[in-house]
Amino acid sequence: MSYYLSVDCGGSKTAAAIADAEGNILGRGQGGPSNFAYLGLSNFILAVTETVNAALLSFLPAPSSDSIQLLPPPSAAPLFAAAWFGVSGVDSAAAIARLVPPLTELLGVTPVVANDTHLLAAPLRMHLDVSAAIGCVSGTGGIVVSFRAHKDDAARLEELGRVGGWGWILGDEGGGYHVGREAVRQILWEEDRASVLPPAERTARTQSTLKSRVLARFGIGDPFELLTVVHWPDPVPRAAADESAPEYAKVVREKRLSSLAPLVFAAAFEDGDALAQRVLALTTNVLVDQICVLLRPEADEPGKTYPERTVKASETILCFGGSLVGVEAYRKLILDELARRGHVLKRVTFVEDAAIAGANALAAASKAQ
Repeated sequence: MSYYLSVDCGGSKTAAAIADAEGNILGRGQGGPSNFAYLGLSNFILAVTETVNAALLSFLPAPSSDSIQLLPPPSAAPLFAAAWFGVSGVDSAAAIARLVPPLTELLGVTPVVANDTHLLAAPLRMHLDVSAAIGCVSGTGGIVVSFRAHKDDAARLEELGRVGGWGWILGDEGGGYHVGREAVRQILWEEDRASVLPPAERTARTQSTLKSRVLARFGIGDPFELLTVVHWPDPVPRAAADESAPEYAKVVREKRLSSLAPLVFAAAFEDGDALAQRVLALTTNVLVDQICVLLRPEADEPGKTYPERTVKASETILCFGGSLVGVEAYRKLILDELARRGHVLKRVTFVEDAAIAGANALAAASKAQ
């Protein structure tokens, strides 16, 4: 039997799903991070090998030899009918060209390789009442990409447009780092605004459960000490530990800020904290700005033309993916802002497991051929 393999290669983990021709999920595997841009080729292939092998061993008997590796399969007994990889950090044809040969050698079949948002848009193949999909990632990072079915290849999606995905230094709007950074900015902004007030009024002006949660996370009492927290250099690998350094100094700067996202959500959605709600309003608006680049109005204005590769919300499924948009209240903020701007999506889904969605879509595409 030949199987359908889908692998979601992300910045936090690698997830693989294997389906049969009917779309039944037979095996699952999970491994460490596999962002190609961060790991490089050899470490990427190692992460994929371990994850796919784990998925195979979850439903197939282990080889009789001392090795527990099922990859690469013997050419006389291929394992896979098709494979689909969604890889974070793959944003160019050159990167895809580097990955396809070693993955083909590993799997015994030439895989479809694309950015990880392609897997997120897999539900497009499952619904006949939509002609386009927008994948919206908001988790470790952030990116939005629009798609339609490929005219010549049922196993692929045609990318129409993309916005963001530049990484935490340049972007990741709507993602964890963006939310954490904006939280610190807004806390400091409130302190700056209160600096001209009489001391007795400053405390009342800057009270916030978000501020309390963030200061407690880093074990500090002065909001302006956040500047030290944010700018303290990253830990040096293999360097002797500085026992006098604060605990946050053991964490890279990106994670110091992205780890604040759950605190913002708790303050906004549980405490009803106004400052946290403002943070999420700001990050939501930037993310919606990006989504709107890919959309066009429902009714064309007379005399105005629109880019051919934009899509109408009424014909589109919006596919959310990532830990932040896994929170329903955050998704609602995004959808409400889109509706306020005149964009009501035909369908909305949260893709909890992109690897499973991809494997199901591959099997469905094969049956449709």
